[in-house]
Amino acid sequence: MNSFLNMLNTWDTDLFLILNGAHNSFWDFIMYWASDKFIWIPVYALFLFILWRKYYTKIWIVMLFAALLIFLSDQISVHLFKDVFQRLRPCNDPALEGMVHLVNGKCGGSFGFYSSHASNIFAIAVFVISLLGKKNPWILLLILIWAGLIAYSRIYLGVHYPGDVIAGAMVGSFFGWMVARFLKNLLKKRGNLI
Repeated sequence: MNSFLNMLNTWDTDLFLILNGAHNSFWDFIMYWASDKFIWIPVYALFLFILWRKYYTKIWIVMLFAALLIFLSDQISVHLFKDVFQRLRPCNDPALEGMVHLVNGKCGGSFGFYSSHASNIFAIAVFVISLLGKKNPWILLLILIWAGLIAYSRIYLGVHYPGDVIAGAMVGSFFGWMVARFLKNLLKKRGNLI
């Protein structure tokens, strides 16, 4: 089992070095801003507007569940994973010193497994997709591309290994689906009472 984990770690590190090593000043700028939480406020406002059109009188409960989702996704990634596994971020790993391309010297906390950015962004993406249904497939595709860009930016910026991002995206997607499913069932059962 230990040799299997070492092999996975080696693959993860090698892939990280390839992805992080492919950089230039244009993409440094794009990825730095793609990773910034506040730059995406207009996108969140668009999600809210789209959901408001579908859930009009029940938008308050949708917003409440979205806030609960982000709280769960974020806190679980930190307290049940980062604090437990304590896997160093690539930018903090002494074995990779001098090999990691950092943008603007930003590294983040000590530990990186799994990525809270990836978890939170995929949680919101899957939550919104699950609530919207299949009526507008192009919106669903754009949401997934948006989430993928933000998740990839974490590797590009040197703050997460690909495995951190993949695990975060998977866990976040699960939480997004689970919370949306619970919310849809609640709305169906309660009907107009909510």
